[in-house]
Amino acid sequence: MAQTPDEPLTMTVHSLPTPDQAGATSAAATRRGRWKMIALLLVCASPVIASYLTYYVIRPEGRRNYGELIQPQRELPAWQGIDTQGQPVPLSNLKDQWLLVSVADTTCNDACQNHLLLQRQLRETLGREKDRLDWVWLRTGDAPLDPALQQATAAATVLQVPADELARWLEPAPGKRIEDHLYVVDPIGNWMMRFPADLDPKQAKRDLDRLLRASAFWDRPGRER
Repeated sequence: MAQTPDEPLTMTVHSLPTPDQAGATSAAATRRGRWKMIALLLVCASPVIASYLTYYVIRPEGRRNYGELIQPQRELPAWQGIDTQGQPVPLSNLKDQWLLVSVADTTCNDACQNHLLLQRQLRETLGREKDRLDWVWLRTGDAPLDPALQQATAAATVLQVPADELARWLEPAPGKRIEDHLYVVDPIGNWMMRFPADLDPKQAKRDLDRLLRASAFWDRPGRER
């Protein structure tokens, strides 16, 4: 059999990129990485943004809120409250749930007791959605909590807080006191609504229903532990 004569090996040499070309490639990769990160953040935040757009912007014509929307919203303060067992609790622990908040001195007069009753009733009327709303009483003053009142609010989150700090976060309507209102805090931890004094439970429930519906696809019952 005839043999094929040996052929010389050939090798193709590709030119290496110049320093300027390498720098341009690296800068382009960095830009692409930043855009990917921004896109990822937008995807993660989109459910929250969409629910707020649904509630605040895309509203049926003629629809009115009963509660007053707070602009700008105010984030939960960084200080601590004291629970009924005497343990410190950071207010940031209240995040990841809708909060319906009342404020009153620990002695809790008739108006205070009425607010506590309204809070419990409003939460119960939400039916299966009630686990997405926490009943919160921020109590002021140094008086001990009456055992009967503690038992009546066993289903609530009750925290003793300094009145002066509280007044720097929550604010009543003109001519009203901080104790006259119920306040709504969203799961992100922002105070975003104030219900009028002399609360109409039916209208307040309508607002709560709308808020829960608007956030249903990203907010879930319970806090992540």
